[in-house]
Amino acid sequence: MPIRNPQSKLRIGVDTGGTFTDFVYYAGGGLRLFKVASTPDDPSRAILEGLRRIADETGATLAELEVIHGTTVGTNALLQRRGARIALVTTAGFEDVLAIGRQARPELYNLNVTRPAPLVADELRFGLKERVAANGEVLQEIDDDELNALLEKLKAARVEAVAICLLFAFVHPAHEQRIAQALQSLGLPLSIAHQILPEYREYERTSTVCVNAYLQPLMGRYLQKLKEAVGSRGERESRLRSASLPQSPTPNPFTHALRVMQSSGGSISAAAAVAEPVRTILSGPAGGVVGARRAARGANIITFDMGGTSTDVALCDARGLRMTREALVSGMPVAVPMMDIHTVGAGGGSIAYIDAGGSLRVGPESAGAEPGPACYGRGARPTVTDANCVLGRFGGAGLLGGEFALDEQRAHDVLSQLAQDMSAAAGRKIDVNEAAQGVLSVVNANMERALRVISVERGHDPRDFALMPFGGAGGLHAVELARALRIPRVIVPVAPGALSALGCLASDVVKDVSRTVMLRADGELNAQLAAHFQTMETEARAALRSEGFPARRQRHERLLAVRYVGQSFELDINWTKRTDVAQAFHRAHEARYGYAQPQQAVEVVSLRLRSSGLVAPLPETPLPHSAVKAKPHIHAPVYFAAQATRAAIYERPALPAGAKLTTPCIVREYSATTLIPRDAKAQVDEFGNLLIQFSPD
Repeated sequence: MPIRNPQSKLRIGVDTGGTFTDFVYYAGGGLRLFKVASTPDDPSRAILEGLRRIADETGATLAELEVIHGTTVGTNALLQRRGARIALVTTAGFEDVLAIGRQARPELYNLNVTRPAPLVADELRFGLKERVAANGEVLQEIDDDELNALLEKLKAARVEAVAICLLFAFVHPAHEQRIAQALQSLGLPLSIAHQILPEYREYERTSTVCVNAYLQPLMGRYLQKLKEAVGSRGERESRLRSASLPQSPTPNPFTHALRVMQSSGGSISAAAAVAEPVRTILSGPAGGVVGARRAARGANIITFDMGGTSTDVALCDARGLRMTREALVSGMPVAVPMMDIHTVGAGGGSIAYIDAGGSLRVGPESAGAEPGPACYGRGARPTVTDANCVLGRFGGAGLLGGEFALDEQRAHDVLSQLAQDMSAAAGRKIDVNEAAQGVLSVVNANMERALRVISVERGHDPRDFALMPFGGAGGLHAVELARALRIPRVIVPVAPGALSALGCLASDVVKDVSRTVMLRADGELNAQLAAHFQTMETEARAALRSEGFPARRQRHERLLAVRYVGQSFELDINWTKRTDVAQAFHRAHEARYGYAQPQQAVEVVSLRLRSSGLVAPLPETPLPHSAVKAKPHIHAPVYFAAQATRAAIYERPALPAGAKLTTPCIVREYSATTLIPRDAKAQVDEFGNLLIQFSPD
């Protein structure tokens, strides 16, 4: 029977992954989720299929849908270098900033290291003879004849988008505005530096603006195609016009009900995502971190998102979501705010093989959605998922609640071939179970290194955190990884295989703006800061009101990027009108670096405002409580360290709060599977989270 709520929009969280596309929404008083196979050639096809299913199940019309979408379109385009042909317009003499970059070597001891090629070809980087000083004084105006000549050059170059980034335009933007106005006649997407990143550091700003231009046409086509596909269906349903007629100027209601997840953990409108796609590079992983922090309810956690193609890890403590403006994506700096997430090419679809030296390697190449792991029925090469299948770690059942059957024999066959290759390399007999265990050991080592990057290597003791696994494969590897890092507790959230989509659903609408000011921390500082922030907030409040958020549903966080005079990098500190900026910075510097210099002058480099439109919180209903041992569904053989063990198999939806599990066991659910060894204790908390505790070795 259709479930319909005519009083409000039906919010849907969508996350596009390498193997599956996830859908999460609340209807009929509860959380509903499902997955459909991803369509890498055109991700919108899988999304449209899922939205049609939701419409059929709920009876909702297009006007009642609000979609919050975590996308990998931008990420994949950068990694695969399949973005647009773009041009860069900059100040004469600075055309080669992208090629020169910084002096830092990406690999200190690699004599043959190569940098990634710039996104803009040499012949498409154009310099104009204009100049603005660091204080905003105009030293040389733009010549009209030169600007007209530039216009003709761009027409002849047949570029698809243009990046405009002039020296010190963040202080005096008039020249960039004039160039943009002149280039409007080209009808091309323009990425203008003072609008996207009005901060100093020429290389990082230029790189960020070029990345934005590189992604604009692709993201525009993708979102427009998604709007048109869903819009045409909505129009048919509402009988506004025939689907066979050409597109009309009638507003498409879907245009105003599609949001895209940002790398910083909040959503933006589809129009904003088309204008600034650089803000969506970590769209999907950011949704997972938001969902994990919500499930953690204030606990210190290390997130572990293992999907089909990659694994993303992040650290969240009492300070909340950790942000960075120093990210490198495919070797290129991106200076817009994004979550501090580390990614490795290790996932359920990672392919195992023997390299030229006879060593077992796993990833980064992935079987993806097509053909997928061998146990999915089409793949012909061994993957991590196949290794888990051979070792019985899916509890003798298929995926997605039994909807997706596993071809165990096919998985056994490809692992048997890998075992033969391993035997030839090792000079001894290796059976299929040992080969499968070897695959898991290698991929776990890869993921352990990633977890160390965001914890131990940044001065955090993993023993002070809980590991929160999610993604379809996270629960199968979490306990072993936690043990390797001496993390004492694992928290498996509700619906872990769709937590990124759930995070998209729960995310607020966020707008990040910044401004470089270069102010000394003296007696007049707070008054100057207040004036700047008031201007910035006025614009942000108006923008959020236009999107339906009254003042009571807005939150504005003020941050300062501060440093000692002469330093090259800044620290962020929170600011209110009562903040003693110098003292707050001294404390922050000592906490970060172990020392402070109170006698040294302090300067505020940039102001950063994070404005949020607060969405209604998702409903939570505590589970009925039972303090007894849960009864297993069945028992099945599972291999630990290539040794068969009889394990209890539990169906997670049947577990009440307080239920204690017999170990070793496997906990099955629609979106994921969790493996718990014998020496661990496991029980369910009041919100349905699965708590796993053990004594680290």
